Amino acid sequence: MACKCTLSLCCKGVNPEVFAAAQRRPIPRRQARVSAQGRKSYWGGFHADVTLEPRPGLIRHDRASGARGNAFFGERLNMSTMAVSQAGVGGMTKDERFVILASSLGTVFEWYDFYLYGSLASIIGAQFFSAYPPATRDIFALLAFAAGFLVRPFGAIVFGRIGDIVGRKYTFLVTILIMGLSTFIVGLLPNAATIGIAAPIILIALRLAQGLALGGEYGGAATYVAEHAPNGKRGYYTSFIQTTATLGLFLSLLVILFTRSAIGEADFAAWGWRIPFLVSVLLLGISVWIRLRLNESPIFQKMKDEGKSSKAPLTEAFGNWQNGKLVLLALLGGVMGQGVVWYTGQFYALFFLQSILKVDGYTANLLIAWSLLLGTGFFIVFGMLSDKIGRKPIILGGCLIAALTFFPIFKMITSNANPALEKAIEQAKVEVVADPAGCGDLFNPVGTRVFTAPCDTARAFLAQSSVKYSTTSGAAGSGVKVMVNGKEVAYANAKDSNPAVLAAVQAAGYPKTGDAGIVKMAHPFDIFRPQVAATIGLLFILVIFVTMVYGPIAAMLVELFPTRIRYTSMSLPYHIGNGWFGGLLPATAFAIVASTGDIYAGLWYPVIFASITVVIGFLFLPETKDVDIKAT
Repeated sequence: MACKCTLSLCCKGVNPEVFAAAQRRPIPRRQARVSAQGRKSYWGGFHADVTLEPRPGLIRHDRASGARGNAFFGERLNMSTMAVSQAGVGGMTKDERFVILASSLGTVFEWYDFYLYGSLASIIGAQFFSAYPPATRDIFALLAFAAGFLVRPFGAIVFGRIGDIVGRKYTFLVTILIMGLSTFIVGLLPNAATIGIAAPIILIALRLAQGLALGGEYGGAATYVAEHAPNGKRGYYTSFIQTTATLGLFLSLLVILFTRSAIGEADFAAWGWRIPFLVSVLLLGISVWIRLRLNESPIFQKMKDEGKSSKAPLTEAFGNWQNGKLVLLALLGGVMGQGVVWYTGQFYALFFLQSILKVDGYTANLLIAWSLLLGTGFFIVFGMLSDKIGRKPIILGGCLIAALTFFPIFKMITSNANPALEKAIEQAKVEVVADPAGCGDLFNPVGTRVFTAPCDTARAFLAQSSVKYSTTSGAAGSGVKVMVNGKEVAYANAKDSNPAVLAAVQAAGYPKTGDAGIVKMAHPFDIFRPQVAATIGLLFILVIFVTMVYGPIAAMLVELFPTRIRYTSMSLPYHIGNGWFGGLLPATAFAIVASTGDIYAGLWYPVIFASITVVIGFLFLPETKDVDIKAT
């Protein structure tokens, strides 16, 4: 039986000279291992574990020959006692800050890699899908972007299983390597003019690899940080992880803007777009070095040491209705709405500025970057607030407010960023008059349909030109007429070139590309002119909605599921909600716009799904802020 004594006295079975030498001997930091109950063990040449309790008592635990490692000195500290002694009430310990920093930096890098493509979708479309007309090229580029989102749930399943069996640390170390190398290779990939059809095929394969990696990254980082966080502060701690997606997007925009400014727009479109992808190899090296210094999650390590880890996390997570029901509720009552609000407030807003309002790429990126810079801190604000009032009120409140205000906010963005377009939409009447039998459905989110009928090509051309139009039934067998303010315009059956129609709609008030009235920033700090400031302010409101729904979501997901299957269980609904419902939003919303002739019609997509989440979440999703994840 182990005896206790003060540090100044000898314990039976412990040589005082050896113990004194052990105290004097410097212990390298890299030899420290955090094991069960937060104990740090330092491995040396003695067959005993010496542990230091919160009270100054020394306990010797004899170990059998052949036991794992040889410990000469260890400290067992109660985690809450250690937190108070090192940081004071309400603060973070040094180790906790390092955990958050290391996890967040690596995740920022992964999001940077993933969103580079989205930020450069139009240029990549021209480089790798040059064989197609511009409208189809844009959809293909968005679909290649979406390909990475489609496989994210599969990455969640693959890496979630590994994370629940092997460990959190090593799993998201693998994911960051896959992501970084895939991004770097995109920067080296020849375009379609050089290697033909192989270029888009390889590009999509790399996007799939990125999606798989991201599917395993987020769940690992969020789980790892949450399992280090004290009860009552998980919303605050995990909110730093929640900033990473926006910071990654912000970083990608900054690198793109800097490169564009340094080499000029023409060179950037020709070859300079590769530079942001190639730079990622430097960020990869830094991220891997930082993550190699991390220890395993103490909660997971304790469970693994006790032999309680899951042997079949997929079966436990999805084959058990009790847990499967929570997965379904997490998706439909939380992450689905969060995903569409997140992508509407950031990516669709960027796409709307460039493709519909015809704002130049430099200005559009700057506008979004400023709104992100101003709004990112609110992830932490709402994460902290969720520790006080709960996860549900903030997440569902954000979804509800977004659903109610998306239409007026986007109309105000049009009014500020391109006032001539808003005026033309209100005053100019454009109709396509045709036999209904000759008009098909233009809804084409996957970009695989080819439109050749005159009615379809006329509507596609008008949608591409951001012209609001309606379709009127003509006589059976009649040809296609394009009417602008009641006057027929000569129409050529060409989807991408109709100079007479273009001249007519411009004469009716629709602005030309590069019109002086369209918002434009001369430099990154050209933000004080009323038009620019108002546009940034409206985009900032969209980012606030993003921070409301996204700031507390990681804490909620972690708290819904037990430790043994947490990585797997939380990752799947997160990546279905964000990867499918959110990631497919830009392509689907643009297809809705093209099909209806209304530049705002694509907003029905996020409004409907966010509203569904509010109803399901309010009725069925449990509140989780008071859950003790260390006991699950």
